[in-house]
Amino acid sequence: MKHIIGLLVLMFGTYIATAQYYDSVSFVNAGWSVQKIDRKVKLYRFHFNNKNLFEANENISYIKIKPGRANEFDIAAEPQKLRTVSDFSKEKKATATINGNFFDVKNGGAVDFTKVDGVVINENRTGKNEKLGAHQKAAVVINNGELAIKKWDGLVNWPEWLKEPDVMLNGPLLLINRQNETLDSNSFSVTRHPRTCVGVTKRGHVIMLVVDGRNANSAGMSLFELTKIMRWLGCVSAINFDGGGSSTLWAKEQGVVNYPTDNRKWDHDGERKVANVLYLKRRK
Repeated sequence: MKHIIGLLVLMFGTYIATAQYYDSVSFVNAGWSVQKIDRKVKLYRFHFNNKNLFEANENISYIKIKPGRANEFDIAAEPQKLRTVSDFSKEKKATATINGNFFDVKNGGAVDFTKVDGVVINENRTGKNEKLGAHQKAAVVINNGELAIKKWDGLVNWPEWLKEPDVMLNGPLLLINRQNETLDSNSFSVTRHPRTCVGVTKRGHVIMLVVDGRNANSAGMSLFELTKIMRWLGCVSAINFDGGGSSTLWAKEQGVVNYPTDNRKWDHDGERKVANVLYLKRRK
């Protein structure tokens, strides 16, 4: 019996390894559509429509930004009002934009610490025990237009020690300094949803990515699957943003390029209003 169990475990492990290999090959060798959006900014899109990624249909869109002085990152936020990614983008004359962190759907405003130009827009909302959520244990920080990803230092008041003028807590953290983070095996992590993510590569490229979901055309991803594709894109650090119906990627002269789900249609019109965004713009 032990021999049979061992054989089954070996066969299962071999199957998983083989599946992962073919998934990575399928992803890397996909015929990505590439469009230049601006100087050092490109939009990549591909629809895996034969259940050929994670045995599912997946629609993926991402912006890749080369390092340099041509562009800068910024955060736009409202303390209570909710607005679409498109609305934020047009007001800020953005080059590319994604939705930001988690927010209060009923009353507006982010539930995670957000700071813009040195001004705190929203504080963390925690439970009675003041325990931080997984979406409050990592951050995107911006200084002089340069973006970095940081990990929670273990302190409840850790945002106070983040001295960058622009800070957006988010999460869970997927990768940091080439190491996978330990993810909870809860429904949020395991179930496939639309996802929004930001990653930084070894060479300093920044990737703003959205995976569509909740549709026969695109299943969405678990956080474990999302971590894999960020690795395949060369990221050494990556952080999950608010997803689900919030997941939206906007590009200059393109508008919304993914398929937001709030109208339950496979089109570009189903944007959900959000509390804040991360955006890229031409440096002045």
